[in-house]
Amino acid sequence: MFGAVANVLDKFLLGSKRISSAPVYAFYVGLFGLGAFLLAPFGLTIPNNNIIILCLIGGALFFAAILLLYFAFEIAEASRVAPVFGAVIPIVTLVLSITLGLEKFSTWQIWGVISLIFGGLLISFDLPLRLGKKKFFSGFYYALAAGFVMAIAYLMFKNISNHEGFITWYIWTRVGSFLGALGLFLIPMWRKNILRSFHFVKKDRKQAITTSGIFLSNKIVGGASTLMLNYAIGLGSVTLLNSLVSIQYVFVLVIVAILSKTKAHIFQEKLLFWDWAQKIAAIAIIAVGMILIYK
Repeated sequence: MFGAVANVLDKFLLGSKRISSAPVYAFYVGLFGLGAFLLAPFGLTIPNNNIIILCLIGGALFFAAILLLYFAFEIAEASRVAPVFGAVIPIVTLVLSITLGLEKFSTWQIWGVISLIFGGLLISFDLPLRLGKKKFFSGFYYALAAGFVMAIAYLMFKNISNHEGFITWYIWTRVGSFLGALGLFLIPMWRKNILRSFHFVKKDRKQAITTSGIFLSNKIVGGASTLMLNYAIGLGSVTLLNSLVSIQYVFVLVIVAILSKTKAHIFQEKLLFWDWAQKIAAIAIIAVGMILIYK
């Protein structure tokens, strides 16, 4: 539920141009991630150099995935972007986990993962697919790339969690994300937009305060979702956990359907009968996948 709300608010902030661009938004998210240091009194330690390097790389990859995801949200429907992003992650983790022997799954669990992935993707495509027609929505490739990079980051987090306590590796990976955010300054156009956002805060305080309030609320909700997911990754299967995230697409669909009534210019959702029929069928498939995973 938290993840769904965060996705919808991400789309709102980017689609409404309250935050000018994906790099600007990603920069503030990376900066806000340093709030993880609030957990320091509960167990932060300084691990060996190898673990620190892995944490920083994993955190930077996590940030790169978020940036790509925001590029997708900027130009496409939230109810299409989120499922593709979420479906790619378990596909990649499943293939790598089986190939590298990192995890073992029962036949029912594998079919459950496939069902969850298929259900997530079914929400995203316009049916029927026709030759000569545009098969992928705008932002599809950004969502695809974001899911791939995020899967690698999650597998790194899982590996690190086998050697370090959660508080330690979680905080150090957020440092890696912050360093990734600073890397945005290497691109002249992105650096200019980020610096311009500081000026906007001074110029239009009223809107800046409103936007900041929405942003902070979103990052608190999204941060809670990320915190819980990262903690769960350290305890269980990365593939199964990310497959179960498909559940949040149901919440995304319901929320954006409601908001599209008054904010259609932002959320751009199609609400025709056959669109609903397709998405309801996808939700049913997701439900079957959940049953199979726990069978």
